[in-house]
Amino acid sequence: MPGLIDRRGFSLGVAASVAAPYVARAADPVKIRIGWVVTPASMVPLALEKKDLMRNFGKTYVAEAIRFEGTPLAITAMAAGDLDIGPFAFSAFGLAIQNAGMEDLRIICDESEDGFPGYGTNEFMVLKDSPIRTPADLKGKVLATNTVGSAVDVGMRAFLRKSGLEAQRDYTIVEAPFPTMKAILSDKKADLISAVPPFSLDPQLRAISRTLFTQRDAFGVSLLSVWAARKPFIDKNRAALIDFIEDTLRTNLWYTDPNNHAEAVALLSKITKAPPERLGWAFTKDDQYRDPTGMPNLKAMQSNLDQQKAVGLLTRDIDVMKYSDVSLVEEAAKRLK
Repeated sequence: MPGLIDRRGFSLGVAASVAAPYVARAADPVKIRIGWVVTPASMVPLALEKKDLMRNFGKTYVAEAIRFEGTPLAITAMAAGDLDIGPFAFSAFGLAIQNAGMEDLRIICDESEDGFPGYGTNEFMVLKDSPIRTPADLKGKVLATNTVGSAVDVGMRAFLRKSGLEAQRDYTIVEAPFPTMKAILSDKKADLISAVPPFSLDPQLRAISRTLFTQRDAFGVSLLSVWAARKPFIDKNRAALIDFIEDTLRTNLWYTDPNNHAEAVALLSKITKAPPERLGWAFTKDDQYRDPTGMPNLKAMQSNLDQQKAVGLLTRDIDVMKYSDVSLVEEAAKRLK
């Protein structure tokens, strides 16, 4: 559910000694505040629905899942110290370093990838009866994106750049929330829209539209969501973070197991308020890819950031390896073998 916050903690009885309050504080589990934007791209709220699989919850850590309307707000919260783990698409990750100056930001875990072979990808759609047949036909047209600088927006610009089209020079960009894209296209307020699951799978949208190109066409694989934390928090809470990642990897394996699909969709329906019959694509190959070991695809991330710079939405080179610490997820994944 939007705004999901879980505050279950671990308490100790208070003895009558002077030292008791200190002992209780020392034994408290680490509080981890983690952001999410949309599920199931982000699995955090779903993981908290399966606390029976989160074996370390309430012992070494407690997790508080905080929803954001978009990753720019998550960047702000992390920069202010109000968030411990941010859910960053490649585009937001680069801006967090460049614009917010978070040189101590580190990628610690994968969450979802677009364009992985055999899995789903974001789509860029036009009306079914539109005369637009090739990217070149978009010259002089209006294109709708969710947010300038988002992963979807960068994908759209990067693909059109291959056809010699540049934003603002050759086409106009307007911003609109994903839930409104269908109406914008049907009302002809834009000639092309950006569509991501679950909105791209709306039967009414698919009845009136066709896909002109996809994010896979632009990037191959792109990192839609990685977890990133600041180095001081990692160094201070490494053991608890490994426990947390271990537990979330365990829940991810449960959700993506075909034997659990009906219950998994029911839990997703509970959070999103969408009817289960509209969510059958989730956790299947129609969905976007989740690495079962949580290992982020750093090669793809580097390519994504390089293309983000090429379209003018980054002004500096960012060496992904410098801003990564995959030792936590490596240790967490070993425990599940």
